[in-house]
Amino acid sequence: MKQIALPLVLGLLVSFGCGTIPGQDVRYEPTPMPVVRALLELAEVGPQDVVYDLGSGDGRIPITAARELGARSVGIEIDRSLVSLAQAKAREAGVEDKVEFRAGDMYGADIRSATVVTLFLHPGPNLKLREKLRSELQAGSRVVSYVWDMGSWKPADVRRLDEHRIFLWRILSRASPITSSTVATAFGAYLPSAPLDPKSTSMSFNGSSRRRTCQAPSADFARYQSMR
Repeated sequence: MKQIALPLVLGLLVSFGCGTIPGQDVRYEPTPMPVVRALLELAEVGPQDVVYDLGSGDGRIPITAARELGARSVGIEIDRSLVSLAQAKAREAGVEDKVEFRAGDMYGADIRSATVVTLFLHPGPNLKLREKLRSELQAGSRVVSYVWDMGSWKPADVRRLDEHRIFLWRILSRASPITSSTVATAFGAYLPSAPLDPKSTSMSFNGSSRRRTCQAPSADFARYQSMR
């Protein structure tokens, strides 16, 4: 039974993470609107917040945060056509003064002004982002993720939405040392951990949460399991 289970899981990972565009095998996956609102609710987003969506796609998370909750928002998206689409949608929603969309790689983006970061990624990008989130976000900042956790980082809250889960983490401090034990604080539980070395995985991602370039999902999945 165990011999069958692992290939089955890896097969599902391939089908979930890869699309059918010739030559690149990518797929754009917009976050369902009920999930958008659930993520923002779990992060307790309000007018005082600056929300960064890493891999912002058509901009629905930043736009919703601005229109419904009064937050300032920034979307980081590597696909320039999606950035243009998001900018148009922000104008249609009347929140272009509260929302900014930037074309670029989320791994290189400056997120130091964020008080909330939203993610709908995949295991590899989540793990790769851990050190960036820990080192750049200010104490008390919230990170929320749909479907995927952060490996060994212990979430402050987990909620189920249909067949998937959404996770919340609260950052302890930019200057906190990396340790091997959980630190409980007023902001929740936070478990710093060594970041994923992008050179050590054979699965590549192009910096957008909804556009995935898949080369060897089995290697990435095995590494993700070993780091949990």
